Amino acid sequence: MENRIMLRPGICDVDNRHYLPEELTDGKTTVNENGNNSQVYPERLKEYKEVLVDGIEDTWYEYVPESYNPEKKTPLVLSMHGGLMNGWGQAVYTSWTLVADREGFIVVFPNAAKTRMWMMECDWDRVIETIGQISGDVPLLHKPEKNVEEYHDVKKTLKIIEKMKQKYNIDAGRIYMQGMSMGNAMTSQFARYEGKILAGAAGSGCPTNSKLLFDENDEVINKSGPLDIWQSRLELDKVPPHYREGDHGTIRRNVEYWNRVNECDSLPEISIRDEYNFAFYHGNKGNNVLMDVKNRDHGQTFDDAELVWDYLFSGCYKDENGVLCHKKPEKEMHADEVNIAVSAGQRKAWINNKVIEMPQSAFLWNKVKYHGLNGDVAVRGSFIYVSVRFISEVFGMECHIKENGRVVELEGTPKIGKLKTQKNYCIQFAEGNVASVVNNHIEAMYVEAVKKEDDLCVSLEWFVRRFLNLHISNCDGVFYATDHSAQISWHMADLIKMYLD
Repeated sequence: MENRIMLRPGICDVDNRHYLPEELTDGKTTVNENGNNSQVYPERLKEYKEVLVDGIEDTWYEYVPESYNPEKKTPLVLSMHGGLMNGWGQAVYTSWTLVADREGFIVVFPNAAKTRMWMMECDWDRVIETIGQISGDVPLLHKPEKNVEEYHDVKKTLKIIEKMKQKYNIDAGRIYMQGMSMGNAMTSQFARYEGKILAGAAGSGCPTNSKLLFDENDEVINKSGPLDIWQSRLELDKVPPHYREGDHGTIRRNVEYWNRVNECDSLPEISIRDEYNFAFYHGNKGNNVLMDVKNRDHGQTFDDAELVWDYLFSGCYKDENGVLCHKKPEKEMHADEVNIAVSAGQRKAWINNKVIEMPQSAFLWNKVKYHGLNGDVAVRGSFIYVSVRFISEVFGMECHIKENGRVVELEGTPKIGKLKTQKNYCIQFAEGNVASVVNNHIEAMYVEAVKKEDDLCVSLEWFVRRFLNLHISNCDGVFYATDHSAQISWHMADLIKMYLD
């Protein structure tokens, strides 16, 4: 196989708890945690130092794959490190060098100037109010005093790009940027002010403070125009304490910002694959992807670069007029063809990437134990309930209501989207009964049928597992079912609730 990716073996230092251990430069050691995983220091990674602007000597690291052909136009990726890290740290904590080996592009990992902290615009008064109270001062942060375009780190990054164009045969229409944590915030800043030279931008952890995205009239603050955007979030991560809108609110506003700039569709296509939760927004001017990873802490998954390149960067470029264009990427984004999402208290449901109205709101119902506990109640499970009429509508079955709604029968072959069972069913439910009758045989359910608002309701989990063999996951009151292994994450649950409200 041409341009194969080859992982080099390393010794995992499980006792090392340093943020960026110098031992990683020995080319033998790896360090892993739940959010940041390292590779062995890349052999072809080269350090460079030079005065590029403002009389300050800057440092950056270049990775040029062995397959680089100077006769061929070559894409360029800049990957920006997190706060208190450096360029080589970002190189070992990502898989950009490995993807570059396979795809043949060049990667640059710049250092932030002086303090290992990027010069960032910020809500300074709020920073003083929150971080200052925590630490007694505000170490290593830059108070904005000039326009973003005049920040040294922004000017330095532009100079590095110019230098790469002079040194290598760089494709000017295929320049991309990605960052982690504070490097993500730096990438966002660069994309909003100097993004005309980029085709796409991506980042993991640390979304941008929404006060920097919208003005006092709620208009977007943007000098660059559309870009293809990838926003990686981690379920267990938290936004910085000085962000006013909190975790969910900040992430919603970051998604909204690029949806507005790129003129994206109002509803995303959702795909959940194991721990990876994707929302794909397609726009008239550019695309926007949100990825939230279940059970991950602050940082970036080691395959983040792989995903960003295959699904986004490989499929976007700018033409000679600077217009964002698209071609077929390495891998195409596909929504879950079968997906069902409902949320307790919400009357709308997400069905195969469309929002529909239900006869009544979904609700939670507890499975309880009383006996032998002196009257105390022990909850043995909590299940999402919907009306049987809604089930008949979604799964294409006939619904027969009897005894003033206290008994309901479903007849037919359950189906949804591409998924269809091979068996015809007659299913009877009766109020207060934990049993159902399926083709004239008794079957226990998780919990009893309940009549509410003149509708007989049953557990949606039980129905989709029993009759369609769907996979179920729950998070923060949102139930998600699909035809493959999927674990809905915290931010994806919030996003779905926003659309079901």
